[in-house]
Amino acid sequence: MTPLDLEAYLHAHIPLSAAMQVHVEEMTEEHVRLSAPLAPNINHRETVFGGSASALSILSAWSLLHVRLSGAGVPARLVIQSNRMEYLKPVAGAFSARSTLADIGQWPGFLRMFHRRGKARIVVAAELLDGGELAGRFEGEFVALGHSES
Repeated sequence: MTPLDLEAYLHAHIPLSAAMQVHVEEMTEEHVRLSAPLAPNINHRETVFGGSASALSILSAWSLLHVRLSGAGVPARLVIQSNRMEYLKPVAGAFSARSTLADIGQWPGFLRMFHRRGKARIVVAAELLDGGELAGRFEGEFVALGHSES
């Protein structure tokens, strides 16, 4: 999967990402960085709408798991179970979110649990960035479900 493949997938399957004009900046097994312009994500104060900042963080975290699972040949449905978003400063321009696993050491156990039970949970973190400056922090727990799970 390439960054363009991931971007096309997001826009086709998660329409909000297209409306936000989300772009895949970087994509590796260690992190995914998504960006979006201010214009479609602006609020009444001419800064980034908090919901857009949160959505970009969730999309980045979800994308990291999607990339890792696809790379491992593991077909799974990914859903977010819970999350926490901390806003550190307003963002008045283009913004990005860079996700990483909260604890890389949990990945092997996550995969084992998924293969054994058809369901597994893992925490992903993301930094909301205003240029190179930290503007927020995200942490979310995601669940991978086997295709037989609903």
